[in-house]
Amino acid sequence: MELTPISTIGAGDFDFAALLEESFAQEQPERGDIVTGIVLAVDGQGLIVGIDGLKRDGVVQRRDLERMGVEKEHFHIGDEIDVMIVRMEDEDGNLVLSVSQAQQTEDWKKAEELLENEGVWEGVVTDANKGGLIVPFGNLRGFVPASHVLDLPRGLNEDDRKLRMVRLVGQKINLKVIEVNRKRRRLVFSQRDAQRGNREARKEVLLDQLHEGEIRKGVVSGLRDFGAFVDLGGADGLIHISELAWHRVNHPREVLKVGDEVEVYILRLDAEGKRIGLSLKRLQENPWSQVENLYHVGQLVEGTVSRVAQFGAFVSLDPGIEALLHTSQMAEPPPADPSLVVHEGQRLLMRCISIEADKQRLGLSLKDVTEDEKARWREEHPVAVPAAAPDEETEAVAEAVTDHSVEAVDPVQ
Repeated sequence: MELTPISTIGAGDFDFAALLEESFAQEQPERGDIVTGIVLAVDGQGLIVGIDGLKRDGVVQRRDLERMGVEKEHFHIGDEIDVMIVRMEDEDGNLVLSVSQAQQTEDWKKAEELLENEGVWEGVVTDANKGGLIVPFGNLRGFVPASHVLDLPRGLNEDDRKLRMVRLVGQKINLKVIEVNRKRRRLVFSQRDAQRGNREARKEVLLDQLHEGEIRKGVVSGLRDFGAFVDLGGADGLIHISELAWHRVNHPREVLKVGDEVEVYILRLDAEGKRIGLSLKRLQENPWSQVENLYHVGQLVEGTVSRVAQFGAFVSLDPGIEALLHTSQMAEPPPADPSLVVHEGQRLLMRCISIEADKQRLGLSLKDVTEDEKARWREEHPVAVPAAAPDEETEAVAEAVTDHSVEAVDPVQ
């Protein structure tokens, strides 16, 4: 074969050779890379691992193995292991490697795959604090925020919330990855999201079994400002706050508590939206059906102010009737601000001026009650006085009753 004289090699050929040599140099492992090596020695200091690509040996310190929770006896000469290059050279000239960081990198990859595929993973709770649960994921520490823990009612104080979560320590739970952030070393799981798929499937089955108008038994699983959730057997239905009782309810806790067993009326089913609407009050007699037997126009009635609005006040009458005291019926002239005349919780003597049972309306008047009628009512309905000698608090209440506006009777203490 005829060789080309060196003198005839062009500058471009030298450039190509230089680029080729540079590309080989770039392929050399560097700090942060994960490489495969062979265990050459195991001693009290850790491991010695040979790295082919670098043609040199590196050390895995014992504390790196301890960080993984494994002993050096776990490794044997000739084992092939993945390691991360931590330092190319320490003060003693050693190539520093890490088995734990290499495995953590693999764990990050697995977590990212779970996040991308929306997979469900089973983990074991190892610790709990007021913020949530700690669940190891390989060599990583995963976190389940309290808001993503199942069967943890809102509104609990910190001690009760932590006590409930501590009970989960040592238990296996299904989890779904909802956040992976390597830079901030954040791995966040959700138990709620992991169960949501199962519950949605059970809800679809339940929706096929339920029928509007039937009565079912369930357990109160959660309370919110807008209503109560009831577990009907693996899937929840909602009792809107307006369906808890015929009288006004400010918060579901006034009627129910988590864990209560209740009978509910299937009010409406939405298969497309996968919603189950429930009712408690439909299983109770509608007080408006007997309102005309209990009340009549012109009758004096006593009730408690349940809410003050810009146009007047709502007054609770027995048995669960919500009547209206309009500002025009409070005083003459009508007050610009009803709260200057009445307040929530106040007991009032009023006259019934209108009844529309079909529209569930009952109108009241405060200004149409005369002083003689108020005095006579007090005589017929005296305020109970304690048998013991009045103390300072009793005297204060008696003075308040004496000095109170003539519209109020039998103030609630």
